[in-house]
This record gives sequence, C-alpha cells and structure tokens, in this order.
Amino acid sequence: MRPPATFSFLRQGKVRDLYGLDDGKHLLIVASNRISAFDHVLPNLIPEKGENLTRLSNFWFEQTRALVPNHVVSTTPSLDGWIDDERWRREELASRSILVRKAKPLPIEAIVRGNLVGSGWADYCRTGEVCGVTLPKGLVEAEQLPEPIFTPSTKAAVGARDENITFEQAAQIVDLPLLEKVRDLSLHLYAFASAYALQHGIIIADSKFEFGLIDGELTVIDELFTPDSSRFWPADSYLPGSVPSSFDKQYVRDYLVRMRWNKQPPMPALPDEIVRKTAERYREAVNRLLQ
Repeated sequence: MRPPATFSFLRQGKVRDLYGLDDGKHLLIVASNRISAFDHVLPNLIPEKGENLTRLSNFWFEQTRALVPNHVVSTTPSLDGWIDDERWRREELASRSILVRKAKPLPIEAIVRGNLVGSGWADYCRTGEVCGVTLPKGLVEAEQLPEPIFTPSTKAAVGARDENITFEQAAQIVDLPLLEKVRDLSLHLYAFASAYALQHGIIIADSKFEFGLIDGELTVIDELFTPDSSRFWPADSYLPGSVPSSFDKQYVRDYLVRMRWNKQPPMPALPDEIVRKTAERYREAVNRLLQ
C-alpha cells in the first residue's frame, strides 16, 4: 500500500513522533531513542532503543493478530517523498517507522499484572488490594499472583502521573460492555505472551496496553510487550521476595530512586554507564524473545 504523499508532523510523545497523512485515516509512527521515567522525558538518548522497540512491537502485533485486531498497516512503509523534518535523517526512519490506521484512543490504560511489584506492591502493602482486587494475605514482593489480574489506570497528561483505579471507577470512564471487552482481551494477550516469553527465559511481570476504536472496532494500538510497556525479568534468577534485575527501563527508574530525584523538573542526566547498561538490557530482551 502506498499512502498519500502529503503528511505532516502532529506531535511528539515521550518516545514516539506522530505524523498524519492527508487522508485523515492513517498515521506514521516513528519510535525515537528517548526514554522517560516517572512520566518525564530524560535528556539522554538510549542507543538503538527506537529500533528495538519497533522490532519487538511489530513481532507481537503479528503474533497476536488472530487474537485481537491491531492498527498496523505496514511495518515497511515507503518513505519516498514523505518527510522533510529535521528530527530525522532518512536512513534512521526505515527501522523505526510503521504505518497505522488512525484510532480513537480509549481514555484509560489497560494493565495486567502477573506478579506483585511496583505500584501494585505498594498498594497491596497498604490495603491488601490492587485496584480494588483483594489478594491473599502474606504475599511477598515480586511473587507470582494466583492468576493475572486486570488493573486499569487513568491516562494522565504528559508530566502528570497515571493513577491506579478500580474496575468500577474505570466503568465511569469507559462504557461497561466495552471495558469488559478490554479486560478480557488484555488478559488473553497477557496469557499468550507470557507463555511464549517463558519459553525464552523471560517472565513478563506485568504489561500495559493501549486500546482504541477504529470504525467502531476495539483495536490494540501504540506498542505491545516492549521493555517500555512491560516488566521483563530473567526467569533463571527470579526469586519471590526480591525483584530481579530486569530487561526494561526499570534499571533507569532504580537509578533515579537511588539518587533521590524528586520526580520534578529539571530532569537529571544519566551517567554514561547507566545509558550503556540500559541499551544492553533492551537489546537482550529483543535477542531473547526473537531468537
């Protein structure tokens, strides 16, 4: 498919740049090497990050196409005559661009948790629940849950924090029948990807999904099972009660916590070692999952 020749820059997200085609029905998404943490974009670029995110998302979109519709039209779009934008050199675009159908995004984040970690662990310690789901007593950090749970969150503006909400609160934002379908598809996707990843030595501790509507059909959009949207743990070093070193941007979050950053601008620069090791973790996730 050769899209119309005219398209224009729409906006820059935390990681992706978005371009609109003149037919109003398609978008070009370009994944950058930017990295965000605690809803802020950091000043460093992570080498090869955009290419690795694109490769992994494209893989998962293809693998799950039979489970749920997605927005991908082409993972190898023709770029002839499309772009004249100082953000990008032509040779960078081919490995980090996808052509997609334009969707109306749902105003919530769909999150599935298979292990008790992060904000879910904090909520459990405080209330014994995660997003209104009551869990057994006595669980330890990083423990595998009896079964994966759907835990929605708000979708905050850039610079603000998403907030965990209950299913009932989410139903005040998204119509209940649609929310139930989001929940069921999210759990289905997580079960499929978790089983595959475990065969490749990776535990997917949790994952975030973006859904939208295209011609009234619920569709998974944005990215899928990447180190930006999921926690990837090495299965061979997993031990309940401690959080293993992960193949995702948790390494950056952990560094920022250790340096006691107050999670407010200005964003601190990352040391070269943190940048290098973060790039290695993204690369390792891709190599393991696509081997």
